[in-house]
Amino acid sequence: MVPLYYIISAVLIGWHELLSAIGLDPAGGLSWALSIIGLTLVIRAALIPLFVKQIKSSRNMQLLQPKVKELQKKYGHDRQKLAEETMKLYKEAGTNPFASCLPILLQMPIFFALFRLLDQAARSGKAHGFLDAKRADQFGQSEVFGAIPLADSFWGARTWGPEPHGVVMIVALVLVLAMTATTFTTQRQLMAKNMPAEAMSGPYAQQQKMLLYILPVAFGLGGVAFPIGVLLYWTTSNLWTMGQQFYVIRNNPAPGTPAFKAKQERDRAKAAKHGHPAAEAEVVTEAPANERRPAARQQPKRQTRSQRKSKPGAGGTARGASNDTTNEGDSK
Repeated sequence: MVPLYYIISAVLIGWHELLSAIGLDPAGGLSWALSIIGLTLVIRAALIPLFVKQIKSSRNMQLLQPKVKELQKKYGHDRQKLAEETMKLYKEAGTNPFASCLPILLQMPIFFALFRLLDQAARSGKAHGFLDAKRADQFGQSEVFGAIPLADSFWGARTWGPEPHGVVMIVALVLVLAMTATTFTTQRQLMAKNMPAEAMSGPYAQQQKMLLYILPVAFGLGGVAFPIGVLLYWTTSNLWTMGQQFYVIRNNPAPGTPAFKAKQERDRAKAAKHGHPAAEAEVVTEAPANERRPAARQQPKRQTRSQRKSKPGAGGTARGASNDTTNEGDSK
């Protein structure tokens, strides 16, 4: 965790210094809360290449579903053979069924590093990375609007506990629900709009359906123990994911999906609005044009000399050659 402490604290302090320079109270909770949001944006921007890889892998998985179904029919009686052939198919296609989890898996160490950094700063003012003891104590004791400690959690502020804090419970509960809802909505958005109908069955679809419900429940149950600062990080990250995914699905959807059909409708409407019927016709006739692709040209068969002479054109040539021979004989 030590390298992560340095990375997280460097970005966090950088944002904190920037926000303090524009007039926010360095010891105030608002400057630290906005620094956490800034940290989230930097991390998510750094993960954009992985997000692109995730989208490509998801599309490849969708395109492979017909072949996966064929393997299921062929090796349905042998689960081990089916698993081997399926993984072989994924390897040949250069895709991975777990690539869709990469952004989440890579964020989890950062998530727990921020959790420990904030928790230990609040409990003992312990320094981590570039966050020295003074800043650590300031970070751990900071309160948004002077009433909501960033280091407190729903469970820690429970009204039946030693230090009840109803306001913290309400804010933490709102953030837990927002974190759960955005996690569910993001996964649901991908399945409902950017997956073709034939890809909604099979092992990949079952995996996606499991993640659709397991992840929100897991984060919801664990969220009651997360500090408000960590909840703020994860909710901001989910909102980034939703916006990023919405943009990609809307502008570059996978073929054969509801999002792809919606984009075709928008393109036709846009073409009609600007008076370009040709563009509209191109969208409509693009698929049939590909279906009418001519077959591969066949090579002519080898023929004997007698077969070539038996052709009409060849016959005329042969007769001409015969007449020339007769005339030559007469002249002799």
